[in-house]
Amino acid sequence: MAVRRALDLVTLEVLWNRLLAVVDEQQVALMRTAFSTIVRESQDLACGVFDVQGRMLAQSVTGTPGHINAMATGVQHFLRAYPPAALVPGDVLITNDPWLTAGQINDLTVLTPVFRGETLVAFFANTCHATDIGGRILSAEAREVYEEGLRIPITHLMCGGEPNQELWKLIRANVRAPAEVEGDLHAQMACNDVAARSLLEMLDEFRLPDLGELGEAILTRSEAAMRQAIRTVPNGQYRAELWNDGFEEPICIRVAVTVQDDDVDVDFAGSSPQSRHGINVVLNYTHAYASFALKAAISPEVPHNEGSFRPVHVRAEPGSILNALEPAPVGARHLIGHFLPSALFAALSQAIPERVLAPGADGIWLSVLRGVGPDERPFTFTLFQAGGMGARPHQDGLNNVGFPSGVAGVPAEVMETVAPLVLERREIRPDSGGAGRWRGGCGQWTTIACRTGSPWSYSGMIDRLRCPAPGILGGQAGAAGELLLSSGERPQPKAQVTLAPAERIHLGLPGGGGREHPFDRPVARVLADVVEGYVSAEAAARDYGVVVRCTAPPGSLVVLPEDWAVDEAATAALRAERGGAPSRSGG
Repeated sequence: MAVRRALDLVTLEVLWNRLLAVVDEQQVALMRTAFSTIVRESQDLACGVFDVQGRMLAQSVTGTPGHINAMATGVQHFLRAYPPAALVPGDVLITNDPWLTAGQINDLTVLTPVFRGETLVAFFANTCHATDIGGRILSAEAREVYEEGLRIPITHLMCGGEPNQELWKLIRANVRAPAEVEGDLHAQMACNDVAARSLLEMLDEFRLPDLGELGEAILTRSEAAMRQAIRTVPNGQYRAELWNDGFEEPICIRVAVTVQDDDVDVDFAGSSPQSRHGINVVLNYTHAYASFALKAAISPEVPHNEGSFRPVHVRAEPGSILNALEPAPVGARHLIGHFLPSALFAALSQAIPERVLAPGADGIWLSVLRGVGPDERPFTFTLFQAGGMGARPHQDGLNNVGFPSGVAGVPAEVMETVAPLVLERREIRPDSGGAGRWRGGCGQWTTIACRTGSPWSYSGMIDRLRCPAPGILGGQAGAAGELLLSSGERPQPKAQVTLAPAERIHLGLPGGGGREHPFDRPVARVLADVVEGYVSAEAAARDYGVVVRCTAPPGSLVVLPEDWAVDEAATAALRAERGGAPSRSGG
């Protein structure tokens, strides 16, 4: 198909969607061939295409901001270590250096150059969380990055089509789950190859020599669209601070967002100093979540690529919790990094309150479960769980959705098939969403047991047990999280705990913050929350001033939706007693 050299809007749209199809195919190939549930089920991954200058042009539909945005800047480190002229067909590069890519030893980034004959035309890269990388079991307990596992500098995984056998041997010898780690690495290489093949077909079909002209058009238009969106935000400096549980003491995230015409400066000066525990964040990861949050609030429809990053400038003081210096431990960096969007939204709520979320559970709850199975073989299973999202403008927060990470949960059936574990309970946690005109999303209750009959261990990386998600604009805070063992012990939530064979782990994930005054929530919505099990009748009266009664006969085994009703007189009296706003019956 012959196409005009100058890319008109129709041609650009066709090529853009074709490029998106290529990276989506890359992602599907990765998930279909991966060995671990982390990649296959939880989708803790990112896939992207880059031009020969290492500029990210597009990402797949799935991708955590901490991976995709960090990978976008990380590819520049690859090209400094191995300039394009030093690469040949069949080369594949790898690193998991936290300061160069995704901020954590467990995240492996694989980069594949794409050649058309002998000419380099593009790069495909992906980042995935490995099941294990040696060192300590993944936790926040390490005191140096050296304790956290095998750190791989930017180097060849494949050389001219041949495996770098010495590196493969080194990886296999240092991880607890060599089959899964090696299998995922092969999937990471294979998906890049699948995408490369489709990209070359696309270039041939449209008679394009490379991605140069298309890439420049994409980046230029994305930058212009982002700058235009920034101009809709009033100029000024907006400040906020957010508190996090930390390890031994709370951590403060302070941010100043300065909007000047079509540029945004984000400065985290004044945030807590770096910790001696593994909750530290590298600047690359800080930039990833800060730039994501700004784009999500200001212009979510702009494509995610280097062009949309250009107007955003991020700073954090060296040696602070958000710009940790080597050899700081960083294994649980998400427990700070995932809070950055809420901090930025709090600042931006002073300028564009109609566009930002209330704070949510934020940090994904990550549990590493380990033991010896009935066949005497060790097992390691990583479980991702999410609490409630903060209330949205004009909508409630979503229940148990992994915002801002985007990581998915693992079905109980999968978990119980691949590991000798039992998910005895997984249900919505009532009354965990912060009350408000728009309610925060609910968290969940989870109970986990092990069926091996042997001691096992739990390594938790969880937060918001002491610092629940605050509400905004008059909304109430969500419920704090809870970690409890069946023995009654409440262990350190960011440490590894050895468990007796019959012991259970009870997890109560936190809810999201509410938005606007709870008495402004329509009475009909409060009633629906009670019927659906999101809010108890007691909390409806306490938080919303709405008296809901069950009319089912005492002792009924089944309570139907129509068995619940609002006591209008009691509600009016209760709200009048509290001096609240008049009830609204609208939907």
